[in-house]
Amino acid sequence: MSIEHAVVPDYVEPHHEVGVGPWEGEWPQGEQWDPELLAEGDRRNVLDAYRYWTMEAIVAELDTRRHDFHVAIENWQHDMNIGTVVRTANAFLAKEVHIIGRRRWNKRGAMVTDRYQHVRHHPTVEDFVAWAQGEGLAIIGIDIFPDSEQLETYELPRNCVLVFGQEGPGLSEEVHAAAETTLSIEQFGSTRSINAASAAGIAMHAWVRRHVFNQTVG
Repeated sequence: MSIEHAVVPDYVEPHHEVGVGPWEGEWPQGEQWDPELLAEGDRRNVLDAYRYWTMEAIVAELDTRRHDFHVAIENWQHDMNIGTVVRTANAFLAKEVHIIGRRRWNKRGAMVTDRYQHVRHHPTVEDFVAWAQGEGLAIIGIDIFPDSEQLETYELPRNCVLVFGQEGPGLSEEVHAAAETTLSIEQFGSTRSINAASAAGIAMHAWVRRHVFNQTVG
């Protein structure tokens, strides 16, 4: 007697709809509201507090409370991590993100957060250093050098720019020489270094822990 096996259908990923549909009821009044989003719904990846707001209104509100740290990343070989760094900088509300080197960068990893995050380009390290010094910002490199200090115990200054090298080569010697200090992230496994975008997230969170959640320090 033969046994018939039931045919198990392929697994289908459930569909999760992002955002909200058209506004129900009388429309709210104010310049921050986007008539098109109110009419058609808002499917953007934004906080609920910003639903139906125009992009310009969201940026303007973020500008009223951005933090005092900046983020910079070198881009000599079209580093694929830049988009993720921009997205993380938006999450931690960095003042600006600075691209050093090539102007063009892969925006896919940013998940359109670059629309809400100020991004500035510097063609050379010299240009970047001159800008940072003019703004009175401490240049803090994040990389593994013999003279690097530990990020975990270093007192990050409030007004600073955290600089990251591209994946592989790391920070250039020009940035290393210009930096007030370079900081390394303590590791406990077998790999020599961690992903540049991951390092950026750790360093930004270290700044936030010191200056947002520990107001009594510095």
